[in-house]
Amino acid sequence: MVARDQSALSGLARSGFSRLTEAKQWLAELSELLDVPADALAPELSVAADPDSALTHLIALERTHEGSVGGRWAEETQRHALIRLLGASSGLAEFFLRHPEHLDVLALTREDIPSASDMRADFFTALGVTNGFAASGGDDAACLLRERYRRLLARIAIVDLSAQDPKEVLERVTAHLSDAASAVLEAALAIARTRLTAPDVGRALFPRSDVELTRFAVIGMGKAGARELNYVSDVDVIYVAEGDGELSQSRAIDVATRLAMHMQRIVDEPAVEPGLWEVDPNLRPEGKDGALVRSLDSHLAYYERWAKSWEFQALLKARPLAGDAALGREYVDAVSPLVWDSAHRSDFVESVQAMRGRVTANIPADEVQRQIKLGPGGLRDVEFTVQLLQLVHGQTDESVRHGGTLPALSALSDAGYIGRQEATDFADAYRYLRVLEHRLQLVRLRRTHLMPREEENLRVLARSARQSGGASSLVRTWERTKHDVRELHERLFFRPLLSAVAALPEDELTLSTDQAKARLTAIGFRDPRGALGHIAALTAGVSRRATIQRHLLPVMLRWFAEGADPDYGLLAFRRLSDALGSSHWFLRMLRDSSMVAERLTRVLSSSRYVGELLAAFPESSAWLEDDTELRPIGFPALRDEMRAIFSRHESLERAAKAVLRVRRREILRLALGAILDIDGVTELGPALADVTDATLQGMLRQIRATVPGGELLEFAIVGMGRFGGAELGFGSDTDVIYVFRPLTEDTAKAQDVAQKYVAELTRLTDDPVLPLDLDVDLRPEGKNGPVVRSLESYRAYYARWSLTWEAQALLRARGVAGDESLIRDFIELADTVRYPAQISENDVREVKRIKARVENERLPRGADPLRHVKLGRGSLSDVEWFVQLIQLQYAHEVVSLQTTSTLAALQVAVESGLVKPDEAEQLREAWTFASRARSAMTLWLNRTTDVLPIERRQLEGIARILEYPPGSAGALEEDYFAITRRARRVFEQSFYGRPDVPYTRAF
Repeated sequence: MVARDQSALSGLARSGFSRLTEAKQWLAELSELLDVPADALAPELSVAADPDSALTHLIALERTHEGSVGGRWAEETQRHALIRLLGASSGLAEFFLRHPEHLDVLALTREDIPSASDMRADFFTALGVTNGFAASGGDDAACLLRERYRRLLARIAIVDLSAQDPKEVLERVTAHLSDAASAVLEAALAIARTRLTAPDVGRALFPRSDVELTRFAVIGMGKAGARELNYVSDVDVIYVAEGDGELSQSRAIDVATRLAMHMQRIVDEPAVEPGLWEVDPNLRPEGKDGALVRSLDSHLAYYERWAKSWEFQALLKARPLAGDAALGREYVDAVSPLVWDSAHRSDFVESVQAMRGRVTANIPADEVQRQIKLGPGGLRDVEFTVQLLQLVHGQTDESVRHGGTLPALSALSDAGYIGRQEATDFADAYRYLRVLEHRLQLVRLRRTHLMPREEENLRVLARSARQSGGASSLVRTWERTKHDVRELHERLFFRPLLSAVAALPEDELTLSTDQAKARLTAIGFRDPRGALGHIAALTAGVSRRATIQRHLLPVMLRWFAEGADPDYGLLAFRRLSDALGSSHWFLRMLRDSSMVAERLTRVLSSSRYVGELLAAFPESSAWLEDDTELRPIGFPALRDEMRAIFSRHESLERAAKAVLRVRRREILRLALGAILDIDGVTELGPALADVTDATLQGMLRQIRATVPGGELLEFAIVGMGRFGGAELGFGSDTDVIYVFRPLTEDTAKAQDVAQKYVAELTRLTDDPVLPLDLDVDLRPEGKNGPVVRSLESYRAYYARWSLTWEAQALLRARGVAGDESLIRDFIELADTVRYPAQISENDVREVKRIKARVENERLPRGADPLRHVKLGRGSLSDVEWFVQLIQLQYAHEVVSLQTTSTLAALQVAVESGLVKPDEAEQLREAWTFASRARSAMTLWLNRTTDVLPIERRQLEGIARILEYPPGSAGALEEDYFAITRRARRVFEQSFYGRPDVPYTRAF
């Protein structure tokens, strides 16, 4: 007998019971109530997380409501669903004790959970909602809403608890919970409207018409906004309201404030049917001290002027939950640009990290290690890491702009901002922790994030989470998960990737100082201490990135040392590695292609200009793998991209910034191609002109759509100088003139609009990072003339007052942007001036006189004319003036000379017998060399200069960009002097008509 009893108790233990003696008695009682053999009940109850609890709740239900259990026991699906519910949630068991009629949900287990719209429809039907107003605004309506919600909650819980692996259904469950919460708020709002206008007791607070005219939206924040709610979460919200029709804004805010207050009470204030969860509006502007409800403009004014960095992080998850859906979308659309621009704020990332530290610091000491959500290695570590990466990279990459943590994590991985394995580990850990959190909250339907201390509660939690091995296995898995999450969090949240993108502090040093200094000094670094810091940061830790860097750096450091500026090259590489270090494609590219790695070290140690631009576009390093990516993308593609930017930005300023960013990106592409000799100077000039053309065309098109008065005139931008000739280099000014044609008799009004266009162009193209420098000094009368003229004013001026230098300036005039008919007419006018039927000897002498004056007066004080690549002897100026004089003299007859290109005109002059081929070659060589040298100086120094440096190190850097071997500073100088000397001799003979005299440099 004793052995039989012992065997029975052992069987109960195997079924998951813990209170074996009591369980035996309870099984007998339930057997009697249901008329089911007792020995058949225990195996059935083994599906429960807590069979003891399930058993007692079954008894209570059947005792209190006879047939409530027995009537459903025969059908296996209903039976198991009921056992799982009651064994996991005493909160739902108590609900069924209060409302046994809702046990009919057990029969719906084979049906899908209702959609968000179906949930709302169910609540509205139960509450008799018509036109947004519930049939009753009393407590009975609030209790009925809570009842319908818990019925729905039970259905969701059945799906969750029935899953073989609860992690696999987590996202479905959180989405259903979020949709249910949204439906509750919508229904509560309908009850609140009725309370304000037709209360059960007392007078109405507002006329129904005022409430109807109040546009009121509930914006979900946090997990509610992200559609990833827990079973019992605070539902974070922000309220926004606007008056409709004749209702004043202040009145609408008053109505909406009352609606919000009542809605919150309807959801959570004490009543016969307990409250659901807290509706928390404390993420609103100014928090608890701020107005409960604001207008959209008030919200935007606050965010643009006063908001703290963490508030933008919170807004990342914002979405409309209830109320006026259109207003909700307006709110989200309005704040979204602010969210994704927020990482530009000073110290943004640091403040977010500090906030994460404060959250952890505020946990009571005795709870730190038990916190599933806020403790080290908890859910918040995952969420903060993902959100920060989103905010940093979402500025330019819309693919990572997701509210939910798991979708965002997947997007970050897909975009290469986080490794696939790291994303997988993070996602798995996150799902596991969320399942634990859900199971704990289900027990009493109360908000909790604390891991239990008691062995028995841990055992039940393990069973509920479908984890084998009992309490000890659960604890081990949880501790391992926390460790993994924390490790991933530290590596991602504080990793140098964020330092490069948003100016965070550097990583800790890990290399031996003495060994590193000796190595760096031996291979030629000028600042070994600084280089040591970069190497330590790159190789610290045990990550895959650090491992690959440790393999790459010995070779790459040697390549850096062979460059002109290895210290800057390593600094720039560190920045790039920090930005892309966890992107597997970047590391794989460097590891698998020595060509790419060598190219990267070459450009970074050669050009501060490229280094700074590449830091802003780190993903552009992928171009180094494919020569086609380093070639110009062409004007059509640029034009289309500019148009697309303006089409998706409502703000002119924001669109202009985006356009300037594209301009920087494409100039970076051209700079990389120039340094790697993918594109020569003859390809570079037109490509840079294409970028500028597309920029100005896009800007002007949008300005004309924005500035009133466009119907009064035609307007155009005409390129001049090297821009007009499509011969730009890096750092070249953008010479332009502006022309308009009035379409009204009121020319003054048209002139005023044209001046506004010019002012806007100047303002919107102002780029401190990569100046565009619109220069209008080549206009008629120079700096003394009006900035913009009508076509007729140009015509009158050129007919009466035009000087020879102005005709010469027009030789490079090219229509860039604006009305095609006006451009065509202006060019026709320009042709009559720049290609005269004949040019007098006096005009030829005037050209020569002005050139001599330029040489004597325009060179900067103290500048060596032999080193000035623009105005010096044998430099750009000599070649261009030589060619332009030929055009002034012969272009009317030799139509092929009618080109804005210096080299094209020079070639035509050779073909027409106007210049000897060998002399033309000397001039071409000088022009090409000086153009390359001028761009190389900009690339090397990251500033514009026209004077070849004297300092050897600077010359060396320029020489390396010009593909000289190491130690060629002197060779560059000698080559430049020799080439320009030969060109100057040709110029002296053919331009000034002087005899061939020896040309020597006075040292």
